[in-house]
Amino acid sequence: MIGRIVRSVDFERVLGSPIRARSAHFAVHFLLSCPSMPGKPIPMPQGQELSTGKAPERGVAVDEWPAPGRWLGTVVPKRHARRAVTRNLLKRQIRQAAEAQRGLPQGLWVVRLRNGFERERFHSAGSTGLRNEAGLELAHLMSEAAQRVAAL
Repeated sequence: MIGRIVRSVDFERVLGSPIRARSAHFAVHFLLSCPSMPGKPIPMPQGQELSTGKAPERGVAVDEWPAPGRWLGTVVPKRHARRAVTRNLLKRQIRQAAEAQRGLPQGLWVVRLRNGFERERFHSAGSTGLRNEAGLELAHLMSEAAQRVAAL
């Protein structure tokens, strides 16, 4: 299973690394690292308490966070995919291609959309043709990126 990168700090770190593979529409960045630890909770001012009572104090052991593994982030900007239907379709295709790729090295992976798909070819924002073309391109791209990273 592949975890999701959610913190902007992690996205910035990975996007600062070199591009490992690119295609006509996508680019793949990789960083051999783990996600950063979440920040400490904000302390409550003196004399104020939560309406539900005191929050349970449960720490995370240093050895348990973050778990080593494969972490994936997706970047699909509005300027390349105007409709939310298209952005969501592309994000699903990216996650599916990453999960289908066997032998993907452990670390942080970010796949970003570099160029939009031609509107003239894909009239519907969530068309089957767009889904198929993006899926094939991403499968090839993830395979190429995994081979390049494994060779490092």
